[in-house]
Amino acid sequence: MKVLKFGGTSVGSAERMKMVAELVSQPESKIVVLSAMSGTTNSLVEFANYLHQKNSEVANDLLLGLKAKYKITVEELFSTPDYKQKGEELIDSHFEYLKQFTLDSFTIFEEKAVLAQGELISTALFHLYLLEIGVKSVLLPALNFMRIDKEEEPDNYYIKENLQRELNQYPEATCYITQGFICRNAYGEIDNLKRGGSDYTASIIGVAANASEVQIWTDIDGMHNNDPRVVDKTRPIEHLSFEEAAELAYFGAKILHPSSIRPAKEANIPVRLKSTMQPENTGTLISSESKGSGIKAVAAKDGITAINIKSGRMLLAYGFLRKVFEIFESYKTPIDMITTSEVAVSVTIDDTKNLEKIISELNHYGAVEVDQDQSIICIVGDFTSPKTGIAHTVFEALKEVPIRMISYGGSNHNISVLVNKSETKNALQALNNHLF
Repeated sequence: MKVLKFGGTSVGSAERMKMVAELVSQPESKIVVLSAMSGTTNSLVEFANYLHQKNSEVANDLLLGLKAKYKITVEELFSTPDYKQKGEELIDSHFEYLKQFTLDSFTIFEEKAVLAQGELISTALFHLYLLEIGVKSVLLPALNFMRIDKEEEPDNYYIKENLQRELNQYPEATCYITQGFICRNAYGEIDNLKRGGSDYTASIIGVAANASEVQIWTDIDGMHNNDPRVVDKTRPIEHLSFEEAAELAYFGAKILHPSSIRPAKEANIPVRLKSTMQPENTGTLISSESKGSGIKAVAAKDGITAINIKSGRMLLAYGFLRKVFEIFESYKTPIDMITTSEVAVSVTIDDTKNLEKIISELNHYGAVEVDQDQSIICIVGDFTSPKTGIAHTVFEALKEVPIRMISYGGSNHNISVLVNKSETKNALQALNNHLF
């Protein structure tokens, strides 16, 4: 059994859905996890925002525009009058359901039900198309087995038991279709796994189904050794360890959500990243093994704020760092990087929601300086072997780039440097030229 997840761009049009249908029509046993068609979730978020503002007229207009796009998809996807009609009826049913929310007061709980419609529509359309072309498949409602607990963490025992119950109803089936992103909460209400949730769904299902592999299909042929949106001539990496992939995902590689592969890592199930545009390519295999040493890839994370606290009281004092970190903890603000000297500590954050309050409290401990519009450049690889020269290679590449902070040694897989955002492209290009 394999789990295959296809993102919004992979099912973003009738043409793309047909390509995915070819990929899943192979006889091997599989669970196919689908996102909403690209653009749908954003439209539904906008629709919900207008309802919160009690602007039903604009919300209805938005709904009509989205429905018209789906009608075009139905026309292009199905080839027979019978299935065109079934597709039309399916769209009418979902949009009639959505229209009901414009007639009454709107709550946050109803918003979750609205957002779920994207995945429910994409899976129903895709399942209908497979039936039309003669590919046997079963539609498994994720709301029947995906559940989070009161801490908003996956209820793994519940998921495993109920997924197995669903699968046991169709023992002869080899292709199951289900929704990513959506779930129920501990109270039985419709909820979701937040952004990036479809990858997370695939990983959770992979563990629950004891899958041999989880495949995440996008429009990019694997995780690249640099950012292809910024740097020319990047290439996909054949193999990464879970730790290396997590570092790259957290520090800017957009192909993968940072926490999405955690369940697969814990269960030691390999994850493969592949492209629906180039399915013949190997893509990137992520597993517990680390093949090759040294530098493998770089990534950049923008929107970083650096905070420097300078205090004479820090000299030879214990407890100073604890007091500083407690301030960030009280505002639930994670720290990305940290460097210290005898009289100063510098940290970086990407969540500035409570920045003013944090600075106000830090002022009690010393002089505070803030630098915004920074970027973390992350250099990732296997640095566990006693190999010399890695740091020299990195800083030789960056010798023309002004560096604000350096973090090295906190991880066996990561060297991080902080630069001004205006230097990000130069830094990535310099590293690409020098390292790869």
